[in-house]
Amino acid sequence: MQKKQIHIQDDFWNHYSELVRQTVIPYQWEALNDRIEGAEPSHAIRNFKIAAGLAKGEFGGWVFQDSDLYKWLEAVAYSLRRHPDPELEKISDEAIDLIGQAQHDNGYLNTYFTIKEPGKQWTNLYEAHELYCAGHLIEAAVAYYEATGKRKLLDLSCRFADLIATLFGTEPGQIKAYCGHQEIELALVKLYGVTGEERYLNLSRYFIDERGNEPNYFMEEWESGGRTSIWSQGMPNLEVYQCHLPVREQTVAIGHSVRAVYMYTAKADLARLTEDVGLREACERLWSNTTGKQMYITGGIGSTHHGEAFTLDYDLPNDTVYAETCASIGLIFWARRMLQLEAKSEYADVMERALYNNVLGSMSKDGKHFFYVNPLEVWPEASRKNPDRHHVKPVRQKWFGCSCCPPNVARLLCSLNDYIYDVSDDGRTVYTHLFIGSKASFELGGVIVTLHQRSELPWSGHAQLSVSLPEGEACAAFEMALRIPDWFQSERPTLKVNGEMQLYRVENGYAKVDRNWLDGDTLEWLLPMEAKLIAAHPLIRADAGKVAIQRGPLVYCLEEADNGAPITSLALAEEPNLTEYAAQNLLGGCVIVEGDGVVTDHTSWSDGKPYRPFTKQRTAVRFKSIPYYLWGNRQPGEMSVWLQS
Repeated sequence: MQKKQIHIQDDFWNHYSELVRQTVIPYQWEALNDRIEGAEPSHAIRNFKIAAGLAKGEFGGWVFQDSDLYKWLEAVAYSLRRHPDPELEKISDEAIDLIGQAQHDNGYLNTYFTIKEPGKQWTNLYEAHELYCAGHLIEAAVAYYEATGKRKLLDLSCRFADLIATLFGTEPGQIKAYCGHQEIELALVKLYGVTGEERYLNLSRYFIDERGNEPNYFMEEWESGGRTSIWSQGMPNLEVYQCHLPVREQTVAIGHSVRAVYMYTAKADLARLTEDVGLREACERLWSNTTGKQMYITGGIGSTHHGEAFTLDYDLPNDTVYAETCASIGLIFWARRMLQLEAKSEYADVMERALYNNVLGSMSKDGKHFFYVNPLEVWPEASRKNPDRHHVKPVRQKWFGCSCCPPNVARLLCSLNDYIYDVSDDGRTVYTHLFIGSKASFELGGVIVTLHQRSELPWSGHAQLSVSLPEGEACAAFEMALRIPDWFQSERPTLKVNGEMQLYRVENGYAKVDRNWLDGDTLEWLLPMEAKLIAAHPLIRADAGKVAIQRGPLVYCLEEADNGAPITSLALAEEPNLTEYAAQNLLGGCVIVEGDGVVTDHTSWSDGKPYRPFTKQRTAVRFKSIPYYLWGNRQPGEMSVWLQS
């Protein structure tokens, strides 16, 4: 797939781009410096100052605290790519100088081991996240170099990567191991992409190939370390780290969900770059299981807070769900790489679902509060008093001691332009994966073609693409491929070229039109939206007898603010009579879906008894639902995605 020049020009997404640029990035810089009143301290900048010899003190925070700064720098890089900002760049350059001062002479860089456990580097790979932090450093370095042309962060990350390459491998004297939290694998592929150095690609492949082999390194490490660990109890659970089997033999998503999808992302990268059929087949099997049997309707994955992990097929509880924000972001990374392996609409469908629902819903409208966990049902009192639900928060937090999610959201939203289009390897087909207003330029058959996309998503299913050619070019021959979203389930979508109905063929879920395009040609893609009731697979027991509401890519939910409590007593009427309307003054403007329901009159239970003979006496009500991504932006209260049918 070739390089592209893409700039988002979209009312909906411009708002988020500006929110991240003007609010989220500055706010997170304050958080990294421990200057947010009432928020958990980050310790990140302070740790680097101590490691650099510029301050005294003890290491603070989690063992992987360095990665928060790296992800923030990556978000900054993507933001600078679109909006040059000398002051922000100056702050970032100073942070990079600080990182450089904390680096050892041999290239090693990790503040935890520099400050807290000097001399114990590489002795606790399954828990200590050394290679994970190195991976996020590399990702930030690649992004910053591509955005600014400055090499300092890239050069110091290459020094560290070169050290790692000498330490790990199968040669005598090398460590035959891999990281407990996958990340370095996908980062090394990016480093290979910007440097062209094969050793980085080979190192990534080594970490993938070695994982899960016998004898298992993590068991040996645990034994040699006196059977002690940083935070876990007992011997390592190999499934948590996806090292229970060699990666090509794994068929079911299992273990820590973020680790899993980061690894799957790297596997897809390597399958594409090395034409490794075994890795590709493994990716396809795992994709089928993850998205077909272990994914929430919101695009969330990881159903239990115990190990932030997958459990088993169709086990998707709504009220004790985990669905970590980072896991959905990792799922988007993976979907993107699967699209590069093969343009199939199902990959872009999942990318869109996770983006518009789980990821957007993790951040408040003010850009200063965040969810780590993304539930589909909330009972605030239970969150406070039931220890099994303490992880489910009814309100977003200012920051977290473990704040992997907020900077992850920032870096994804700042790089969203990279997810919209692809051009086939032969330069003949332009794929539109996401309908996001944008200006994009590609080289097609030796001609620089510019596409201007106008999109009304997520509120209306109308998208328009117009073609611009360089002066003197009469036409350009290429194929346009537009995704047919899985939420469009009516007749074939309508496609018009220059106002005339256009026939098209469908391949892998994309509508394709091949023609000689003229300057000014306009293509219209019409995907009428209406609210639909969605049922869950019968084996998803948590959703048995329930329905959800979806309109276009957006999943909806009911909040106490609109419907009172308890929401669980509300059921859909036999004739729900769904209606929808634009509410310009609610939550910044959105489309509301209302419907007819019935509710049990809980006031008739005033005697306080827990049980009584069943009756069907219910009161008719008109319920209101809002897009899931907007929930939790008013007063705290109950929320539910699924409604009794």
